[in-house]
Amino acid sequence: MRKMIVVAVREYQAAVKTKAFIFTMLMMPIIWGGSIAVQVLLRDKVDIGDKKVAVADYTGELFDALAREATVRNETKIFDGEGPARKQVKPRFLFEKVDPAGEDPSRVGLALSERIRNNDSNDIMAFIIIGADAIGGGGDPEHATINYYSNRPTYDDVQNWVREPLNNRIREVRMQRANLDPKVVGEVTKYAFVGNLGLVSVDESGQIKKAEQTNELANIFVPMGLMMLMLMIIMIGASPLVNSVLEEKTLRIAEVLLGSVPPFQLMMGKLVGMAGVSLTVATVYLVGAYYAIRQAGYASFFPAHVVWWFVLYLSLSVLMYGSIFTAVGAAVSDLKESQSMITPVMLIAVAPMFVWINVVREPSSTMSLTLSLIPTATPMLMIVRQAVPPGIPLWQPVVGVIGVLLMTTFCVFAASRIFRVGILMQGKGAKVGEMFRWVLRG
Repeated sequence: MRKMIVVAVREYQAAVKTKAFIFTMLMMPIIWGGSIAVQVLLRDKVDIGDKKVAVADYTGELFDALAREATVRNETKIFDGEGPARKQVKPRFLFEKVDPAGEDPSRVGLALSERIRNNDSNDIMAFIIIGADAIGGGGDPEHATINYYSNRPTYDDVQNWVREPLNNRIREVRMQRANLDPKVVGEVTKYAFVGNLGLVSVDESGQIKKAEQTNELANIFVPMGLMMLMLMIIMIGASPLVNSVLEEKTLRIAEVLLGSVPPFQLMMGKLVGMAGVSLTVATVYLVGAYYAIRQAGYASFFPAHVVWWFVLYLSLSVLMYGSIFTAVGAAVSDLKESQSMITPVMLIAVAPMFVWINVVREPSSTMSLTLSLIPTATPMLMIVRQAVPPGIPLWQPVVGVIGVLLMTTFCVFAASRIFRVGILMQGKGAKVGEMFRWVLRG
């Protein structure tokens, strides 16, 4: 036991005292939040050049309303700030009226398409064809459509914007034709807002406390953040064991170590040391996350009730995956072999990422319960289910811990047998079949 502790302390210090460890600790949050920060910083850094669109209106009743709405938008809704200091942050939408003159829509479309293909910087970037029956909706369905044409499929700002003014005008014309008062129709068809609230409760004085508005984003992103943090820490804490063991094996350092430390104690020392590293990373990130959330005024969303479960699941998962990575490092002879052996393990580790959104939406379903009781997926999926209100029955995480503990015990036992044989092998690495034989026969 003493030798195992010595190895664990040495592995822990060797990891946390390096510049690479500190760099990784600092860079991971930056990488996580970098994409969000970049999107926020660049949200207004768009091309504000005019977007010109030709419109062939076969109804003769929709273009003017579209042009008026575009004028209002261009004068009031594309600027940031007020007064002379306001800054344009969105492009103007300019609509050019094309008189179809009864010509077939396909020919009009071809002519306008040729204009776009031969486009210069001052010509149109898209065109809209409004069918003759777009208002009434009767007759030939092909003539009742409104189609947007462009060779820029990823730019959909114009397409999304024109829907509202066109549909508003179509409804207005339809009501006029039916002799209906638009104001009356608007009141009759007005949508009623449906709030998303929590449960009503009673405070300490016995007064009924109103239910609070549910924060849907927090209920999704908090579980996702916990799961991503656990996966990241597993990768930081467990995966380096492959290179560590492989390096000691190829440099014959392991032979010297095994002269004074039994193989099982050596392996367990490495696992315990890496578990300590993982818990250090988890502590830093959880404390940092809590401080940041509290400063932002959202401390109520910090999942304090599952933190200890998170630490327990993280410790077991690091030991479980770390033992597998240790066995791989002992069984192979070079880095190339280790990469091919690690790939299936990595796929198992990231498998919960494929189903987490379904688990968040229905944490109490049979499917979520079944998936979260699979030992390799339990740490991530069970913590996701626990973080989603109102939580889950206590017996489920307890059963999950027992399953992970049994799986971890088996992985450590199997890895110790592989480690004991493979750590001294040189030359050709072991195949999967040989590793199974080592586990079964010792």
